[in-house]
Amino acid sequence: MSEKRDFYEVLGVDRNVSDEELKKAFRRLAMKYHPDRNADDPSAQDKFKEAKEAYDVLSDASKRQAYNQYGHRAFEGGMGGGGGGAGFSDLGDALGEMFGDIFGGGRRQGPRRGADLRFVMDLDLEEAVAGIEKEIRVPRNVSCQHCNGSGSSDGKFESCKTCAGHGRVRIQNGIFSMQQGCPTCQGAGKIIKSACKPCRGNGLLKEEKKLSVKIPAGVDTGDRIRLSGEGEAGPQGATNGDLYVEIQARPHSIFKRDGDDLYCEIPLRMPTAALGGELKVPTLTGSAVLKIPAGTQTQKMFKLRGKGVRSVRSDATGDLLCRVVVETPIHLSSRQRELLEELAASLETKEGEKSSPQAQGWFDSVKRFFDKL
Repeated sequence: MSEKRDFYEVLGVDRNVSDEELKKAFRRLAMKYHPDRNADDPSAQDKFKEAKEAYDVLSDASKRQAYNQYGHRAFEGGMGGGGGGAGFSDLGDALGEMFGDIFGGGRRQGPRRGADLRFVMDLDLEEAVAGIEKEIRVPRNVSCQHCNGSGSSDGKFESCKTCAGHGRVRIQNGIFSMQQGCPTCQGAGKIIKSACKPCRGNGLLKEEKKLSVKIPAGVDTGDRIRLSGEGEAGPQGATNGDLYVEIQARPHSIFKRDGDDLYCEIPLRMPTAALGGELKVPTLTGSAVLKIPAGTQTQKMFKLRGKGVRSVRSDATGDLLCRVVVETPIHLSSRQRELLEELAASLETKEGEKSSPQAQGWFDSVKRFFDKL
């Protein structure tokens, strides 16, 4: 039995969650447990990986269908490729092979496509929002040019003696007779007579390929870009796998991102909060002016429409939400202290009660509470 937690439980969503809600749930966890933000907490990295694995499966329609039907068993036993999890086609192959073995059937012959690869690309917020073209280097297996991926130095093969060229061997286990892939020829039914020296008969060589990847504007953590045919080479000339470039957005010093919206906290001086005024705030495209009404309280949220992120999937653009935090002045000069003391004294008068309605209402409630004791 697997000890992994249920993927829906990991992300804190129910089983009929929408794709958009699923993505938001993962973003919250990714932001919370990202290793860059939790350098002193070793468990955060494990939680981040757990959430990432859950999202990788549930965000893929075929993988999610397989997980809903078979749970974690769908991705155990090495059924997945290099991309970190079995797709539905991989699961179907494995189940077909399993039931074919029991009932004496045979697995399809011929080499399978190469494994998919995953490359994690770290981006600054500005790069993710604006889009960028980046060059990456990917280590991968490629088809050996000396033998055209066959593994044979002269192109000659002979029938496998273990399976007599069938690619399958029969195993008797009590009353059950089962078939499995031949361990000698790996199901090919033939073996190399003279191995290619450069690839040692493997048909594959390791290389590091340089690729230019275009990142569209608006991508975010968890988004993936598929580069068809840029994965591992398939054995014996089979089709290459794919390369998936996975986006990981770095934390920003000013902004936090939630979907297409951006958030930031801005310190606000006490006189401006009381008297009102204008406040210059940063945006990803420059600065903007925020009008502060008189009597603004701390934690007040202001919205700058269209100053967020343009969606990678539509023409919609998010907003910038600015939360102001009224700052208490410190290191006062003698004159500043005198002025504040005069202000404080004026607020203690009957007329001054109108300037602090929340405080006065609270004190009245406290007075009534003690009067009842």
